[in-house]
Amino acid sequence: MKTKPKTVRISIIGFGNVGRGVAEVVKRKREEIARKHGIDIKIVGIADLRGVIVNENGLGEDAIMKHKTVKKREDMTSLDVIKDVEHEIMVEATPTNVEDGEPGLTHIITALESDRHVITSNKGPLALEYRRLMELAAKRGKEIRFEAAVGGAMPIISLVRENLAGNGIISIEGILNGTCNYILTRMAEEGLPYEHVLKEAQEIGIAESDPSKDVEGIDTAVKLVILANSVFDMDATYKDVAVTGITEITPDALKLANDAGYMIKLIGEVNGDGSLKVAPRLVPKDDPLNVGGTLNVATIKTDLAGDITVIGKGAGPIEAASAVLSDIIRIYS
Repeated sequence: MKTKPKTVRISIIGFGNVGRGVAEVVKRKREEIARKHGIDIKIVGIADLRGVIVNENGLGEDAIMKHKTVKKREDMTSLDVIKDVEHEIMVEATPTNVEDGEPGLTHIITALESDRHVITSNKGPLALEYRRLMELAAKRGKEIRFEAAVGGAMPIISLVRENLAGNGIISIEGILNGTCNYILTRMAEEGLPYEHVLKEAQEIGIAESDPSKDVEGIDTAVKLVILANSVFDMDATYKDVAVTGITEITPDALKLANDAGYMIKLIGEVNGDGSLKVAPRLVPKDDPLNVGGTLNVATIKTDLAGDITVIGKGAGPIEAASAVLSDIIRIYS
């Protein structure tokens, strides 16, 4: 006799690209996950700047997909959803803020104090208050998972924590920002100047209107801090990272590198000795770190398994949502 799937109720706080992606993959995969993993995922609350919608029995697909236009609960805020609506997991998908981590930091603390598990794609709270959040989660007997915060669809955190659990990790290095990789790839392929390719990237939606966090290396540095704290048990912050971006790289530099058998890539590197660095670096053309376009890549150096390299899409709503979904399944598997 088949066991009835366990109902897992989730809230989604922040309904931009990632939040909508989570709703889409839950709709797409719900029956398959119930069949394969014995988990019936129900979205019971959604909150963003436009307002709140709630149904403790599970929101219907129409309400979720038409969130922009459906009538909102005027008597509730996002914090009310987290505290007062009965559910097991809060998915935090508000935009990253590396100044003070808000509003995501308050959302995560509130969820843990309300005895919810937390899954987040938001890098800010993890980069600023990693240890505090982990200690609170342990105290409350809850989990914080954040696969989507570092490599999008690339399974870096789970790979290290689970598949490589018996290994000592020596270092992790790689390309952790698809915008920079796209710009450098196009500049190298076409001999185009930085400003021209940046404008192109903005026009096709790969770069933000204010691209500074990407091109100055800040986004890569924040992801590196999360890796340092979660893999190497450091207590690092963004200020501990030596950061150089890509804004000064010229087509001539890329051509010289190419003629010598190299590509220039923005590489983030964290070592077990505590050093964290983000900078453009010469990468041999036959090196696994030489990936093009918007791809991300990470090489994990271990003491037993040698070098393990993962390549994948580091951004995109469905790609990030796939990491969120895997975190939900891991909590209950």
